[in-house]
Amino acid sequence: MSDLSQRIAALSPEKLKLLAQKLNKKKGDVLSKTPIVPQSLKSNTFPLSFAQQRLWFLDQLEPGNPVFNIFQFMRLTGWLNVAVLKQSFQEVVKRHGALRTTFTIVDGQPLQVIYPASVFKLQVVNLQELPLDKREAEVLHLANQETQISFDLTKDCLLRVTLLQLSEIEHILLLSMHHIAADAWSIGVLIREITTLYENFSRGYPSPLPELPIQYADFAVWQRQWLQGEQLEAQLAYWKQQLGGQLPVLELPTDMARATVQTFNGARQYLVLPKTFSEQLKALYQREGITLFMILLAGFKTLLYSYTGQEDIVIGTDIANRNQSEIRELIGFFVNQLVLRTNLSGNPSFHELLERVREVTLNAYAHQDLPFDKLVDALNPVRHMARSPLFQVKLILENTQIPSFELSNLTIKSLNVEKKTTQLDLLWEIAETEQGIVAALEYNTDLFDITTIARMLKHFETLLNQVVTKPTAKLNELIGFLTAADKQEEFFRNKNTKEEYKHKLKTIKRQVINTATEMEEGK
Repeated sequence: MSDLSQRIAALSPEKLKLLAQKLNKKKGDVLSKTPIVPQSLKSNTFPLSFAQQRLWFLDQLEPGNPVFNIFQFMRLTGWLNVAVLKQSFQEVVKRHGALRTTFTIVDGQPLQVIYPASVFKLQVVNLQELPLDKREAEVLHLANQETQISFDLTKDCLLRVTLLQLSEIEHILLLSMHHIAADAWSIGVLIREITTLYENFSRGYPSPLPELPIQYADFAVWQRQWLQGEQLEAQLAYWKQQLGGQLPVLELPTDMARATVQTFNGARQYLVLPKTFSEQLKALYQREGITLFMILLAGFKTLLYSYTGQEDIVIGTDIANRNQSEIRELIGFFVNQLVLRTNLSGNPSFHELLERVREVTLNAYAHQDLPFDKLVDALNPVRHMARSPLFQVKLILENTQIPSFELSNLTIKSLNVEKKTTQLDLLWEIAETEQGIVAALEYNTDLFDITTIARMLKHFETLLNQVVTKPTAKLNELIGFLTAADKQEEFFRNKNTKEEYKHKLKTIKRQVINTATEMEEGK
C-alpha cells in the first residue's frame, strides 16, 4: 500500500468526511457555507428544519407513536443530591431552546415555538419499600414502560426525566427525548453538561458552561435560507445522478407476509466478534486504505446479495452532520440519512467491491448537506405505505457511545433496556468496544422471527471470517461458504435428531421390557 493510502487509512471517519469535502470543494462540487447567525432573540416562533418537518408530518399521521423516542437509562451509584440533579437539568433546559419547543400550525404551516424556561419537573419514584429481590424487576418494568410513553408535540417538554430510588446509594435515571428535538450526538452533549453542572452546583459553584452562540431554531432558519438556488442544485446534482432511474426495492425473504401499511414492532439480537478477530479486521481495512465502516458495509451488502440475488443494492446510514463549529455543542436534530447505492454486478472480488464502496461512501460524505427529506421530494419515488422511502435497511457504525462518568461521590453507568420498536425492516448498529466489535441487529418482528435473525448474524460472522482470510475471493465464492455452512449445520442438526430418536427408541424398548418383566414376576 502506498504512503498516501497508509495516511488515508489512519484517518478517523470524521477526518475522512472532511477530506472528501475538501477534495470536492476543489472541484467546485461543494459550495462554502455562510455563518449561522442568531435569530432567536428577535422572536420565539420559527420555521421547522427540514428534518423536523418530516417527523412533525409523521406525527400528524400517527399521533403518539413512540417509535421516534430516543432514550438513555443510567445507573447512579453513590450519594446523590436530588435537588442538585434537578437544578442541573433545569440549567440544561434553560440553555437549549430545542428542549423548550412545542409545535403548532399557523396559516396551514407548522411552526416551532420556543418558550421561556419554566420550573423543570423531575419525577421521583421510590422503590425502597419493595423487597430487594423485586426492585430490579420493577426497574426493568418501568424502563420498558418509559420507552412506550409518547410525547405530545403541541405541549410537552421534549425532555422527560424520571428518577427511580432503589436505596440511599442506588438510583436509576430514565431520560427520554423526542427525536424532533435531539439525536444520538445530543445525548452525549446532555450527559456531559449534566455531569459538569452537577459537579459544580454540588460544590456551590456557578455554571462553568459558556453561553451557546446560537440555538437550534437559528440553524433551522439558516438551513432554509442557505439551501436553495445554486447551493441546493449543487447538492441535488450528485444525488440525482447517483440515485436516478428506478431505484431497486430490496426484496429480502421474510418469515411473515408484509402488511399493507408499515408496522413498527421491533426487537434486537446481538453478535460479539472477539477482540482477536476485531484486530484482524482492523489490519485488513488499514491495508486497504479504508475505514471500518466501509469494510462492514461491503460485507453487509455481500450478505444482502446472498439473500436476494440482487446486484443493485441500496441501503441507508446516518451521519452526524455537525460539520460547523456553531452546532457541535447544541442539543438538536441534526443527524442526516445518507443513501448508499452500490453495484455488485460482474462477480467482483471483495477487494474490488471495497473500491466501489469507498468511492460511493466518500462521495456521499461530500454531499451530506442535502436533507434526506429534500432528497425524497426531489426524487419523488413511488410511495408504498408498507415501506419507508428509498431504503428499508440501514447500517450504522456507532461512534457516539455514552462512556461511564466518575463524579466526586457518584458513578454513572449506562443501563441497557431493549427497544420494542423499529423504523425499518433491518437496522444494524455496530460499535467498537473493549470486548471487540458488537453488532446489534434490530428487526421488524412482523416480518422476521428470531431464528432467522440469529441465522443472519451467524452468516455475517462467517462472511467476515472469510473476508479476513480471503479478501481477494470473488463474491460468489464468499457466499458459497454461507450455503456450505448452512448445509453442514443442517446435517448435524438432522444427525442429532436421528441420534435423539434412536436414544428415545432404546429407552422405550427398555421400559417395555422392564414392564413385561415386572408383570411376569408379579404372576
